[in-house]
Amino acid sequence: MSEPVLELRNIERTYVTEADELHVLRGVNLVLMPGEIVGLVGPSGSGKSSLLHAAGLLERPDSGEVLIGGVPTRDMPDRLRTAVRRRDIGFVYQFHHLLPEFDARENIVLPQLIAGVSQRRAVERADHLLAMLGLSERACHQPAQLSGGEQQRVAIARALANSPRVLLADEPTGNLDPATSSTVFEALRNTVREQGAAALVATHNHDIAERMDRVVTFADGQLTAYTGP
Repeated sequence: MSEPVLELRNIERTYVTEADELHVLRGVNLVLMPGEIVGLVGPSGSGKSSLLHAAGLLERPDSGEVLIGGVPTRDMPDRLRTAVRRRDIGFVYQFHHLLPEFDARENIVLPQLIAGVSQRRAVERADHLLAMLGLSERACHQPAQLSGGEQQRVAIARALANSPRVLLADEPTGNLDPATSSTVFEALRNTVREQGAAALVATHNHDIAERMDRVVTFADGQLTAYTGP
């Protein structure tokens, strides 16, 4: 049986403000298996982004443990956490954050070069992902020359460029119209499955959430329900 690619164990996170302490994550537990796509739904301000930040090793929890491929990460030095994040985790946000001076292919090649991949292999990988996402003819277009849906598909390709174990997506279709949202999500789902990764996708779009393998409902810093097909 496959081991989890992402496991959150009793994650706690509190932010201290001038007025009060804000308990954002309260003993969160979650397991993602290879090839699984899990929806994360909940009201604005419920802590979804904080959960993604903890899962993506962007923030250290106050207590609890984040395991990537069975390896604990909370007490890792920053250098090792950064290496794990670059190697094993991909991120997609509501806004694509593509580099405007580079074309679609170059935006996907760049993170691979940073990871030490050769130019030739990085270009081959970029072209493969662009083909999977139906963007081969747009490879040499800069972000300003692409539609919103095309830009977001390039962002998905960039997030998957280094074949991460985990894809974390924060409202990846939140800035798109319904038809484009559906197209982008299908591209994300198909590509994640082809890669054998696991994805945790925060969304307000219940139509999109219903197409995932299961849904985690998040409120008041806690996972309150699991649903599935």
